[in-house]
Amino acid sequence: MDASLDTSPAGLPRQPRMSDAEYARSRHAVWMSAAALFTDPLGRVLLVQPAYREQWLLPGGAAERGESPAHACAREVYEELGLARRPGRLLAVHWLSPGHPDVRAGMAMPGEVRYILDGGTLTQQEIATLRAPADELLGFEFVDSTQARERMIPVDGQIMLAALRARLSGTTAHLEGGQHVGEAPPLDRHDVYVRPRAGRTWPWHPAPVPDVLPVKQAWGWLFAPDGRVVLVVDPGNRLPTLPGGTVETTDATPEDTLRREAIEEAQVTIGDDIVRLGWVYDATGDVYGGIGPCARLRLAAPVTEVGPSEVDPATGRTFARLLATPDQAAALLGWGETGYQQAELAARWAHERWGIPHAVPGPISELRAARS
Repeated sequence: MDASLDTSPAGLPRQPRMSDAEYARSRHAVWMSAAALFTDPLGRVLLVQPAYREQWLLPGGAAERGESPAHACAREVYEELGLARRPGRLLAVHWLSPGHPDVRAGMAMPGEVRYILDGGTLTQQEIATLRAPADELLGFEFVDSTQARERMIPVDGQIMLAALRARLSGTTAHLEGGQHVGEAPPLDRHDVYVRPRAGRTWPWHPAPVPDVLPVKQAWGWLFAPDGRVVLVVDPGNRLPTLPGGTVETTDATPEDTLRREAIEEAQVTIGDDIVRLGWVYDATGDVYGGIGPCARLRLAAPVTEVGPSEVDPATGRTFARLLATPDQAAALLGWGETGYQQAELAARWAHERWGIPHAVPGPISELRAARS
């Protein structure tokens, strides 16, 4: 309460009047720190390796007395990496209690509030300018989210993942001890990771597949009526993908493959009007037994019906089903610039061909079965 006021109702015992100094001493005193979440164009997370500890960290550090989180973040990033960049929006705020098991034994820590701010995506030119002071850092590296978590102490890895997922979903995470306060968002509930695929360097061709190339895979950008697309997450690897898969000998066309896989993986039915967006060139076909050059087809189709979640017969697992804007899906897929190109092309086809609106930015959500 304000030390100068006593608002006790008449007839109740009056609270002792505190001096300003007494009131100041009664307040909760904690540490505060701030870090930035930077990614490269492929969505990999920037970590730094401090000279004073084994585990890696997000760039950032402790706030000085009277310093704001944003100022502390910008100052620490400049001191550590030589990067002068104003941090963006708040991605996560975290409370670490003094008794948390990841607090180093013997450290007199009164509790810490940590802010994770969005540093954005660094260009290759910006990455080339990064410098690590030898007396403070052993180095820095961009790694996928799975590797990043493995390099950090558990609570730091949980905070990093929550911040990354909050950026991807357009939300802000509120955490205590590495756990969400309240219900965890879908990406956290299903422990979704982003891992740039090896295929990110495969050429993308928004054109018909040449007759000489066999089509061995068909994946689809499947559009809900609000312009968002369906993603499925296999609990075996926790990586998001578009519905689709290998073209089987029983499939008359790649379009039949997509219809079958959409039902098996995501329990969604798609319309008869399916558009071929283009294809990705696979020079070796290693995953198909080393057959040599082949094409991985990308298609688009409208969703016409959503059923209840069921077990995928091919894997014996039940996939999580998410709805994301095309741009969010591209970021989660980890395909780099070609993923965004596919997303833009698919959204344009959906709007022009089926009258589906462009998706409004918003949080990623679960795909629910239509009520009967």
